[in-house]
Amino acid sequence: QVQLVESGGGLVQAGGSLRLSCAASGRTLNSFDMGWFRQAPGKEREFVAAITWSGTDTYYSNSVKGRFTISRDNAKNTLALQMSSLKPEDTAVYYCAAGRIGSAYSTSRQIAYWGQGTQVTVSS
Repeated sequence: QVQLVESGGGLVQAGGSLRLSCAASGRTLNSFDMGWFRQAPGKEREFVAAITWSGTDTYYSNSVKGRFTISRDNAKNTLALQMSSLKPEDTAVYYCAAGRIGSAYSTSRQIAYWGQGTQVTVSS
């Protein structure tokens, strides 16, 4: 049974920074893309960032490009999202995911595992 557990969410002022982490257990995920998605109240879940299994390629949504950085440590089976220059519109529940993710515009995305989510709230 694979579990993805996110941590690091919280309340931060606009312009501030947060670092989200995702720890995987149950199996190694070094053959999967991993990524972050988010869902704001009343909105659909949306792609935020992804990283290929090797860590060679990263992808970002236009809304976070230049502000967020995704990284992974396959030896520790962990994923991270460093978020800077946060804006109120970044407020959402952030989910860790593993599977075939691709870029923001991928049409062949298949998520094998989801985390339970962590709340990020950015105050103005």
